[in-house]
Amino acid sequence: MQCPLCLGSGELSRAEILDRLGVKDFARVAQLSAEEAFRLLQKQHAHDNQNVWVRFESELVKRTSVLEQRHQDELRCIGGRVKELEAAAEVADQRNALDFQRERAELETKLRSEQSQRSDLTRRVEDTLREVALLRGRNLELEAQMAKVARIGKREELDFADEARAWPGVYLSDKLPKNGDFLLSFRDLSGAPVEPQILIDNKAKAAVGEGDLDKLILDAKCRSIRIAALVAQDESQLRQADKECRWSCKDGIWVLRTTRQWFRRDLDVLRPLFEQMRTNGADFLERNALMADEVRRTFSDLDQVEGELKKATKAITSASGLVVKYKGRLATLCDGSVHKAAPSQPPDKPAIA
Repeated sequence: MQCPLCLGSGELSRAEILDRLGVKDFARVAQLSAEEAFRLLQKQHAHDNQNVWVRFESELVKRTSVLEQRHQDELRCIGGRVKELEAAAEVADQRNALDFQRERAELETKLRSEQSQRSDLTRRVEDTLREVALLRGRNLELEAQMAKVARIGKREELDFADEARAWPGVYLSDKLPKNGDFLLSFRDLSGAPVEPQILIDNKAKAAVGEGDLDKLILDAKCRSIRIAALVAQDESQLRQADKECRWSCKDGIWVLRTTRQWFRRDLDVLRPLFEQMRTNGADFLERNALMADEVRRTFSDLDQVEGELKKATKAITSASGLVVKYKGRLATLCDGSVHKAAPSQPPDKPAIA
């Protein structure tokens, strides 16, 4: 059977077949519509892209001109700054040259001064060498004298020993070879020394230091003595801390800071404590810390009283001197007044006294 459309020729296209059947080719229409839409869209996109590039080029030109202007302004500023720096560098070079000249002049002056000082020092060294030679001879003499003093003991220790041995009821040992100067204690009714013993260390230096106290405590420990006394020659040798705490305990050793003038008075204050130590044991002081504080305050009060007594003695001495002075002046004025008030007498009559 032949095809009613192509009559067996087989040469009709799909569109002709659909047209003879009275059916439209919707797929073709849709394809053509889509192609047209893409074409229009591509045209619109090309137009927009061209507009964007135009705006970009215009904006690029504008910004490029702005940057060029800014760059030119910066170049002008940098050029002005460079000129300022060159001027400042020139001024600095001139100033450095002036400073160099001034420093050179100062160094030359110092050099001349040092040369003069060196000559003076050379002369002084020669004078010093001569003085050293003289001092060496004097030192030999002093060493010989000090050797004599060393054999019989220090003067301060000897003076203290002579003074302490004269105190009634007090025992003082001979000069100790080491670990302190003397051992001091009270005597009983028979005259024998009783406990506790006090280790004495005499100081005749300008000022007592903490090292002197540490050495005294170490010496007391070596001798197993619980009480030690550092005896200065004068009140001025004690520090303010020593004056404020003259009776204290350190490392188990009770230390009394005193002077030659205060020592006998301080022993009278401490004597009841020593009697209690003999009765109640050697640890009596450690068990009665409040009593130690009271003793410390007692020493402070006594020192203040003695200071006031010194002031009063000085005031009395000054007042006595003023009395003698004004008494002499008054006697002189009285003698002058008598001579002026005496009337003139005739030569034949004696004057009435």
